[in-house]
Amino acid sequence: MTMIPLFPGAVAAPRVPPRLVALFACGSGLSVANVYYAQPLLGSLAADFAISPATIGGVITATQAGSIVALLMLVPLGDRLDRRRLMLVQAVLLALALACVAMACQTALLLAGMLAVGLLGTAMTQGLIATAASAADASERGRVVGAAQGGVVIGLLLARVLAGVVADAAGWRWVYLLAAATMLALAALLWTALPAQARTRPSLSYGALLLSMLALLRHERMLQIRGVIALLMFAAFSIFWSALVLPLSAPPFALSHSAIGAFGLVGVAGALAAGKAGSWADRGLGQRATGIALGLLVLAWLPLGLLHRSLWLLGLGIVLLDIGAQAIQVLNQSMIFRSRPDAHSRLVGCYMLFYAVGSGAGALAATAMYAAAGWTGVCWLGAGVSALAAVFWALSLRWTPA
Repeated sequence: MTMIPLFPGAVAAPRVPPRLVALFACGSGLSVANVYYAQPLLGSLAADFAISPATIGGVITATQAGSIVALLMLVPLGDRLDRRRLMLVQAVLLALALACVAMACQTALLLAGMLAVGLLGTAMTQGLIATAASAADASERGRVVGAAQGGVVIGLLLARVLAGVVADAAGWRWVYLLAAATMLALAALLWTALPAQARTRPSLSYGALLLSMLALLRHERMLQIRGVIALLMFAAFSIFWSALVLPLSAPPFALSHSAIGAFGLVGVAGALAAGKAGSWADRGLGQRATGIALGLLVLAWLPLGLLHRSLWLLGLGIVLLDIGAQAIQVLNQSMIFRSRPDAHSRLVGCYMLFYAVGSGAGALAATAMYAAAGWTGVCWLGAGVSALAAVFWALSLRWTPA
């Protein structure tokens, strides 16, 4: 039986052009940024909508709820519909959702808009990663996916900075108006630059498509193993970032929230390392690279635990933590995409569910541990979860290829 390629030019020209790789990276970064713009704006939103500080976190909750729904309900559509058309529709709807947030005058409209932004922003981001994986030849898939994932990291890191700068200059509503205009521009660029998808007859109904995700979780061993590694890695990552504000905002540091947020920019190093990790996966060195990345993840907690001695050691620990975490993220995605070329969208949707569980559990555990044992306890917890991920990876080698 002859297989119809997702993108007709992939066989004749297996290497994805650099401009298309750059588009995947920039598009992923711009899409995911929409989900994180609200974090530095909570004070302004609370003042404008008369929401108490104790409940303003509901804005973030609405956005994250939309993200989870997207993983379950929207992202899998990429395996059934023309991804090019699907992303055009999603980008236009995302622009409308952002405009609704900018013009919201009631709390209910604000929350509904944030829910839609989380839904469509996540769908766009993960849809672009799945499209990047499908557009690439198997020999370069890790490199292309790594570039897209690097864009995601840079986008979520710079989103907070950009939102703060624009809000200080023109007010928080302009953050979302500019974001809406950016999404319309991205929609036009994606429509003209993405290769046309070969016309294929949908083999699964929408309901069957969603149910097939359960089958993937049940039968795809690579997804199961790399998903567990992702869950533990993201839990460790979330343990650190969820608790960091607590010691830095207290004496003797007493840093402002802006200064604390600036430490996140160190994470750009992780984004730069992500593409290299993808290249290693392309060369069949995925397992070896995973071991190195997990080693960095464990090692990072040593300088992080010495926070009270030096902020420079904190910066070193952040670099090691981010390089390890982002490399694992790219390696995981590169390796699970090999198993089912016909199910890239569903695979990324399933995989990111492990991320959501790990991040949520890590955040809860971090604050509880800080209350019980302070920053030292947090670091021991993070190191323990990181070591558990390394042990699990080592035990799983007998069941997974390189």
